Amino acid sequence: MILVLKRSAAAAALGAVLALSPLAPSGHPPAAAAQTTEAAQREPLEIATAKGVVAFEVEVARTEEQRSTGLMYRKSLGEQAGMLFDFKVDQPVYMWMKNTLIPLDMLFIRADGSIARVAAMTTPLSTETISSGEPVRAVLEIAGGTARKLGIKAGDKVAHPMFPAK
Repeated sequence: MILVLKRSAAAAALGAVLALSPLAPSGHPPAAAAQTTEAAQREPLEIATAKGVVAFEVEVARTEEQRSTGLMYRKSLGEQAGMLFDFKVDQPVYMWMKNTLIPLDMLFIRADGSIARVAAMTTPLSTETISSGEPVRAVLEIAGGTARKLGIKAGDKVAHPMFPAK
C-alpha cells in the first residue's frame, strides 16, 4: 500500500490513512484488490548496476486504485518480477507494508531513472512509513533481498519508457 503525502500534510493525514484498512470484515482481501493487481500491465524493465544489466518483468501501477493495492495479499513474488508505481510527477512518497505478506525491497526512482534510495527487506504487515527521502517519480517493489543479491544500489539507472533517455 502507498501513502502519497506532501511533507506538510504528512502528520495530519497519516493518522487518518493508518486508521483505514482495505480488509473486508472477514479478514480476507476485498475482491477488487485481487482484480486490480491482476489488471496491471506487465512490461520489461532493466537496471544497469555495477555488476551488469538486470532484467525484470514488472506490473505497472498507473491508476490510484492500482497504486493503493500494490502487492498486498501476494504470497510470493518471483526474483525477476516486481511492481512499478508511477506517480506521474516528482514528489515525496511514503509507503507502508500493511496487508503485504512478503518482504519487499523498495527502489525509489527519480524522473531521470536514477535510483535515489533502496529500502531493503521491508517488514511484512507493518504500518511503519517508508520515506523516499526526496521527491521521486516512481517506486519499484521487488522481492525482499533481491537488490542485495543482484547488486542494485542507489545511483544505478533504471531503463523503462517511464524514464525517457536523454
